[in-house]
Amino acid sequence: MDIHAASARTRRAFARARAITCWSAVVWVACVTAAMAASDPGVRSGGTAGVPLSGLTPDQTTLFIAGENSFAEVEQLNEGLGPRFNLDSCGGCHAFPGQGGSSPPVNPQVTLATAMGARNTVPSFISVNGPIREARFKFGASGARDGGVHSLFVISGRTDASGSATGCTAVQEDFNTQYSRGNVSMRIPTPTFGAGLLENIPDSTLAANLAANGQAKFQMGISGHLNTEGNDGRVSRFGWKAQNVSLLMFSGEAYNVEMGITNELFQTERELNPTCQMAPTPNDVTAKTTIATTTDALSDIEKFSLYMRFLAPPQASTSSPGGSASIARGRQVFAQIGCALCHTPSLTTDAAQVAALANKPVALFSDLALHHMGPRLADNILQGNAAGDEFRTAPLWGLGQRVFFLHDGRTSDLVQAIQSHASGGSSGPNGFAPSEANRVVANYNNLRDASEQDLLNFLRSL
Repeated sequence: MDIHAASARTRRAFARARAITCWSAVVWVACVTAAMAASDPGVRSGGTAGVPLSGLTPDQTTLFIAGENSFAEVEQLNEGLGPRFNLDSCGGCHAFPGQGGSSPPVNPQVTLATAMGARNTVPSFISVNGPIREARFKFGASGARDGGVHSLFVISGRTDASGSATGCTAVQEDFNTQYSRGNVSMRIPTPTFGAGLLENIPDSTLAANLAANGQAKFQMGISGHLNTEGNDGRVSRFGWKAQNVSLLMFSGEAYNVEMGITNELFQTERELNPTCQMAPTPNDVTAKTTIATTTDALSDIEKFSLYMRFLAPPQASTSSPGGSASIARGRQVFAQIGCALCHTPSLTTDAAQVAALANKPVALFSDLALHHMGPRLADNILQGNAAGDEFRTAPLWGLGQRVFFLHDGRTSDLVQAIQSHASGGSSGPNGFAPSEANRVVANYNNLRDASEQDLLNFLRSL
């Protein structure tokens, strides 16, 4: 048996068996060391997160700070929270390794479920040490496609700043039954660091990059396509399925869907219960109060989008984990086995009014395109041009400091996340094509342990 040509799972089983035979040997320590397979180095420390782009003007910095404060604000009932919601602040979801990131190690949804007198039950797929999640139902009661976000919690019974009951009688949906039926698709927060740079990569650059290396992609079974906005055809690029065309749209949708706060983009409450209609007009609009400064005139969703637009990108480590030599070798392996065919290491922004965003290299490690990932990862949710098994190539910058991986946060182990990219096709009315990553994962599984560890070290350096 050639251990280096076997699958990763087989090699690890072989290594464990070999380690067991060493218990009685004099050279036990050396034997176990030799038997160890490559493993995820884990979340790395250090670096900066949540800081503004370098090169912002004083005015742009002022806008960044105003957005930063609004992003962190905890919303209450008298500010429009609910009637249905998943969390009560942008910064609560996008929290790690700093504000603007992804899910933190400890999930605040568990305590929020019953905060301030609320009587919500925590769904079975939400846990203290698991990721923050939103839930989408794949199909409605009639069997027709749903696909929309079903907010986890309701404000019924909750009291806030004034101490008075809301009077809302909305009832929490039965998520556990839907989950047991396999009708729930979950999503975790996407990091927003460097989002302004992603927003300023031209559509033409994305199209040209997708067409590049055509022969190599064909041989690897990789195709892919860009998601687009339905009205003007612009490339959409934000969200797990690249369903949002701009940071403003991303902000407006999240404010309404995640916190239940109506705004100028999403003006209607998602809850039709008349006892819960406490705001006949949108909660958040431009110049809703007396204007003292320019930032006071901006709506919250404008501030959110400015904050994300001016957030600095993640900074890679050059020395940890594994050391600079291992990281350098791992970067070569990343290209050699085909990862870079989808996870494009770098693209460049276009000219922009904001100099800090203009003509900049963007080390995103993504083509921002949609790819078939097979039934193993498929969520059977359609969004724009994205099919039920298609997802945007997740940008890998900042991966070294993420706790949870994949669209639903199903694992915290980088090795498991890589293996989940491999999936054969399925038949039936909701069948899916094989994953476009199958041959890349096969190449990964054929790596020697040292090369595999270099690759993992490189990924955790990002």
